Amino acid sequence: MQFASLLHQYHDAFQTKYASRLLSGHLHAIEAISRCRTPEAGEVFVQCSDCGHAEWRPRSCGHRSCPQCQNHEASIWLDRQQNKLLPVEYFMVTFTLPYELRFLAWDNQKCVYDLLFACVSSTLKDFGLNSKNLGADIGMTMILHTHNRRLDHHPHIHVVVPGGGVDKARKQWKKKKGKYLFNEFALAKVFRARFLEALKKVGLSTPNSLPHKWVVHCTHVGKGLSALKYLSRYLYRGVISENNIVSNRNGDVTFKYVESRTGNTRYRTLKGEDFLWLVLQHVLPKGFRRVRDYGFLHGNAKKLLSLVQMVLQVLIEAHAPRRPVFKCPKCNAPMKIMAFRGPAWASG
Repeated sequence: MQFASLLHQYHDAFQTKYASRLLSGHLHAIEAISRCRTPEAGEVFVQCSDCGHAEWRPRSCGHRSCPQCQNHEASIWLDRQQNKLLPVEYFMVTFTLPYELRFLAWDNQKCVYDLLFACVSSTLKDFGLNSKNLGADIGMTMILHTHNRRLDHHPHIHVVVPGGGVDKARKQWKKKKGKYLFNEFALAKVFRARFLEALKKVGLSTPNSLPHKWVVHCTHVGKGLSALKYLSRYLYRGVISENNIVSNRNGDVTFKYVESRTGNTRYRTLKGEDFLWLVLQHVLPKGFRRVRDYGFLHGNAKKLLSLVQMVLQVLIEAHAPRRPVFKCPKCNAPMKIMAFRGPAWASG
């Protein structure tokens, strides 16, 4: 079931109920998703390399919040990560904002999310530098999610951490031994103190009812490419897959999700306009980077990463950016892109 068709069906009711809460980023996402894979997004002329069949095909919108485009975006992300691959154990560390701060995060999204990235990265970096843990500069890839599996507003950051780091003083690679990274409770304590101090510095007041214990999870996810493939499916995805939208009846939309605690499949049903808001509330501010690299994985540290890969005897195969493959409807062979034309609304 296509999200775009639901957007079209419930558009008027959605605008009536939620227009006052919509930001420019929401409006841009609605426009992009509505025209995705229609002539309004532009078209490409493709021709079969075997039988010669040719036709015009609509283009994708490419918006990061579009459910139809998310699989391609995940493939591109995995290609980039493979170029940074190391033959080490990988860990995923998750930092979650407590419920009491979610309203503050919603009202000050760019500011709060930037602080979230800064405090998480500094906390992990200092833990890595501590000689009791590793005594080296670690690398990190961070991805911001603003939703839980029920699609409620639930800001948290997932951090992919290779098990090792660079000791710059000794100019050597230090490997993290075993399947344990850092103490979760110690991470949570330091992160809480730094984040609250950062909010104070920018003048954002916090509620008095904040919990003393925050939640950080640290999980071993495997080694090398298999770990990255698992993470790409789990981390670099849209808010909802269209395969999980199971019904649209009598003005109600039902979607399924897997409950993290039990592993059971659950179903949630809402009015069509409320379902649209549940998904669209997670559109991030325009230009905000929800994926960021740090340490020796940062874009400015390519030389250092190359040295690390050389020391670890990593053979990296160049991965050209993947492009969607058009299949011929006659013989199923790949089709070549021969020409482009702009959006239908732009002509004339």
